[in-house]
Amino acid sequence: MPVPIPRQRASPAVENGQAGPPQHPTGTAPSGAPAPVSVPAPSAPSAYGTDLTLLVIEDGPAGTFTVPSLLDAAGTRVRIRTARNLTEAERLLTDDVHCILLDLDLPAPEGSDDELATLRRVLRLAPRHAVLALTAETDTERASEAVRVGAQDYLFRDELDGRQLSRAIRYAVERKRADTAQHKLAESRLRAQENARLERGLLPKPLLEGSNLRFASRYRPGRSRALLGGDFYDTVRTSDGTVHAMIGDVCGHGPDEAALGVELRIAWRALTFAGLCGDELLSTLQQVLEHERASEEIFATLCTVDIAPDGRRAGLCLAGHPAPLIARSGEAAKLLPYENGGPALGLLPRARWPRRQVELGGSWSLMMYTDGLIEGRVGPPGTKQRLGQDGMVEMINRQLAAGLSGEELLEAAVTEVRDLNGGELTDDVAVLLLDRNRP
Repeated sequence: MPVPIPRQRASPAVENGQAGPPQHPTGTAPSGAPAPVSVPAPSAPSAYGTDLTLLVIEDGPAGTFTVPSLLDAAGTRVRIRTARNLTEAERLLTDDVHCILLDLDLPAPEGSDDELATLRRVLRLAPRHAVLALTAETDTERASEAVRVGAQDYLFRDELDGRQLSRAIRYAVERKRADTAQHKLAESRLRAQENARLERGLLPKPLLEGSNLRFASRYRPGRSRALLGGDFYDTVRTSDGTVHAMIGDVCGHGPDEAALGVELRIAWRALTFAGLCGDELLSTLQQVLEHERASEEIFATLCTVDIAPDGRRAGLCLAGHPAPLIARSGEAAKLLPYENGGPALGLLPRARWPRRQVELGGSWSLMMYTDGLIEGRVGPPGTKQRLGQDGMVEMINRQLAAGLSGEELLEAAVTEVRDLNGGELTDDVAVLLLDRNRP
């Protein structure tokens, strides 16, 4: 049908070689006024797949648009709403509006000398909508500035036609979608980086200054793309020369469990420096757990070791946790005694955790671990069984015989457990190793 609106020239994006509406001259009437443009009837469904709704904000007495809708050659219908000011525009700005066409000659807010103040208000009013700036052909500089401020493109008032208008709207909408997606991606990456820095800062930093013990650790959370899980560990040396080591596991693998594990680790460090040890320390940690956990069903296992200043003896406390493994010089690695251990923290209100004295010897390696290391599956598909503590001891002895120690030993152990499992382990894994090399 005939569309009595002026024609449009190509947008600046097209002139710069970017995707956008191309120029289609349509001629003028003998009087010099823009001639009516006949838009062909659609012969096929719209390639865009949907009609478009355009909100025009202008205060001209006649207005640029005199029809409620128009069709382009591809059959896309452009529904047109007009507003004389921002108050009307806000009322007409519903979710089905695809694009806003703003006349830059619209009066600026009272008291403002910014010629783009109205555009800035529209961008704040409609942050998710595409915006086209409408201006005169002689006002190219202000039109370009409108794009720098946030508009998707600009159009010249004296060179509009229906076919090019629908293409300009589609271009602006797609560009707005791309800008929004890019912004969301940047925000997502920033949040991921911030979370990584936070989690990395919550991982323990052993305090062993003045000790002749060597420390190594490996940590792998079960949660995908996480740095921190429900497992936790720490090692400190107190002023009397005693080295205290701890490893624990909060049931579950989510962020709440990870946060609780951090709280328990920090509480353990503070209580250790305050002089608590053995049953008194674990009883206090249980109180912390009971106050901080989200549910009464949450519990935590724990293993603590306090190594005497001479490095030859240690006190061991187990709270529902697997016993450490020790490898003495010239002997095969084996588990430390685990009889008479106490229950996991948070299970029994008045539980007790006896402290057992252990002889270490002159030269030794002590490995503490969480159950993620021993619960991986081994064996052929369909008959896989858990690795278990016996399988772990056998594996460590084989790696020790191959001459591995320290960081290399732990890395080899975690890697082999994962390979035996046939893929990534679903549970958190924490392993720490203390070595003393003395004749």
